[in-house]
Amino acid sequence: MSIDITRMRNIGISAHIDSGKTTLSERILFYSNKIHAIHEVRGKDGVGATMDHMELEKERGITIQSAATQVEWKDHIINLIDTPGHVDFTIEVERSLRVLDGAILVLCAVGGVQSQSITVDRQLKRYHVPRIAFVNKCDRTGANPFKVKNQLRDKLGLNAVMIQLPIGIEDKLEGVVDLITLKAVYFDGDQGTEIRYAEIPPHLKADAEKYREELLDAVSMYSDELAELFLSGAAIPEDLIRQAIRKGTLLEQFVPVMLGSAYKNKGIQPLLDGINYYLPNPTEVKNYALDLNNSEERVELFANDKNATVALGFKLEDGQYGQLTYVRIYQGSLKKGDELLNTRSRKKFKVGRLVRMHSDNMEDINEGSPGDIVALFGIDCASGDTFCGGGFNYAMTSMFVPEPVISLAITPKDKKSADQMAKALNRFTKEDPTFQTFVDSESNQTIIKGMGELHLEVYIERMRREYKCEVETGRPQVAYRETITQRAEFNYTHKKQTGGSGQYGKVAGYMEPYIDGDYEFVDNIKGGAIPTEFIPSCDKGFKEALKRGSLIGFPIVNIRCVINDGQSHPVDSSDIAFQLAAIGAFREAYNKARPCILEPIMKVSVEGPAEYQGNIFASINQRRGIILTSTEDGNFSRVEAEVPLSEMFGYSTTLRSLTQGKGEFTMEFEKYGKAPQSISEALIKDYEEKRKKDQQR
Repeated sequence: MSIDITRMRNIGISAHIDSGKTTLSERILFYSNKIHAIHEVRGKDGVGATMDHMELEKERGITIQSAATQVEWKDHIINLIDTPGHVDFTIEVERSLRVLDGAILVLCAVGGVQSQSITVDRQLKRYHVPRIAFVNKCDRTGANPFKVKNQLRDKLGLNAVMIQLPIGIEDKLEGVVDLITLKAVYFDGDQGTEIRYAEIPPHLKADAEKYREELLDAVSMYSDELAELFLSGAAIPEDLIRQAIRKGTLLEQFVPVMLGSAYKNKGIQPLLDGINYYLPNPTEVKNYALDLNNSEERVELFANDKNATVALGFKLEDGQYGQLTYVRIYQGSLKKGDELLNTRSRKKFKVGRLVRMHSDNMEDINEGSPGDIVALFGIDCASGDTFCGGGFNYAMTSMFVPEPVISLAITPKDKKSADQMAKALNRFTKEDPTFQTFVDSESNQTIIKGMGELHLEVYIERMRREYKCEVETGRPQVAYRETITQRAEFNYTHKKQTGGSGQYGKVAGYMEPYIDGDYEFVDNIKGGAIPTEFIPSCDKGFKEALKRGSLIGFPIVNIRCVINDGQSHPVDSSDIAFQLAAIGAFREAYNKARPCILEPIMKVSVEGPAEYQGNIFASINQRRGIILTSTEDGNFSRVEAEVPLSEMFGYSTTLRSLTQGKGEFTMEFEKYGKAPQSISEALIKDYEEKRKKDQQR
């Protein structure tokens, strides 16, 4: 079955928490006849939204894993991915955006551009994803789509322009005015399935003319023909306006703003038309791979089936039938029985079962066409692997994976749980690069690391449910770092004499603070004081020493190590001797360089009724927070602050009691900052006590 690739769209739905992404994707599935009944997100009807298929998602009413499906709308095929809004699951958004060509940025008509909308917008810009903005929840009290459009311009710097106006607002929302056709669009019937076009209501005519003028003025930049007609005052064909909007959107210089209410079934069908009209098909997006045979030179990929296959495995899931790998085909096609090469592991494999996903249901297919998103069964790979056919050795550029900021010790309650825990951790770390696990060599405990409390909480809950594995958890631990505050010299000789050849290496130089990165190694050796072949050994030794600082045992960052002298021995010098010399030199100088502790500082955004703003301020100040901005909007207030992560544990409970359950907050990692003296002293004391206990064992 060959598909007209120009009629294909790969899109994602991204937004702040609770903007209505999953409700919107449920309506998209319904109107495109993929499902025959609408279910609500919190699963009150016992079913729950189609795209939130995990029990946990239904209970909490949040999206945890991105889910993929394919729908058809007016002869176009749309591959749709619903992504989570919580910052803790940011990798799900990153990996979805990596393979998408376009996105719908959903915004709440009351909340507008919120903290997570800013994060999502940054991700969209990083991967150059063109977008349509959809202002949802126009039926809610306090809804104001015009305010949201202005926030898109001011806060996100987007050239956002209304292409629709609301007919009525809040509980009087009846439909939308289409500024391109200058018609009113109503959504009749129980579930808004009957679309009725009518004349614009008289009281909205002046507004419609004004905003249409604004729209034409904005898009005339992208079409000379349209600009001429606009200046001469002539009638402008609808197709010409749509072409100009499409051109501006694909250049990422224009964002069409559409609106409606997914919950009230209004405005969804025009949004589906908007996806077809304004978002790119796979041939209109430039995709590049790195040629591993040719010193990683960039190679452009073309979405046609004549070329050899290049595909990216962007997400893994371990289901009841084995590992499922979601794949985006960038070039060529995928057929059952094809032989492909995994360019990371250098292993060849045959394509066995090929499926198309609909949330957690799958449909077997024989072939995936260029630009398509499909899934493969039973292949051994990691998230972000590239699969090539035709003798190519390409790698798709990888995704941005943020570092975890919080860790937790977990202990299984019994032998059976211990076996199941190992299985669960193995699967979760494979599926999610931001979830990491290791065994602490000193305490022998299993430590899990993640992006936030909710992130780790969800995985512990999943262990209980999916693996019947009961675990006890320790106190959450913050990922501290150590660094130095001044320059210090080192001059260290490593000598070890046993029978036969010994070990000898001498390293001299200095270390100093380095702001532009975590670590830099500088070789200033003159006259071969250290032979060239041992220079990398010194670098290796320093890197090894960075893994554990002497203050509290956390990694060391922001440091430059410079070697300018040394000595070797014709017989006793070796790679390991210079590694050990570098480690010794590092430790000698580290304590002289006045080390200090850095703690992760989070960017926190708290929202709630304006009457509780004083309480919110007080709660942030008590947690050593620095308030950056506070905005009041009617009776609603938002406070942005920087707060150390160690002070944020249990904040959700505190915030709920301070605001009678009406406040909510989001946080994401911002930077590392110097911990105050009192905190540092307490941490060092704890570390010393822990070490003593471990030694006594």
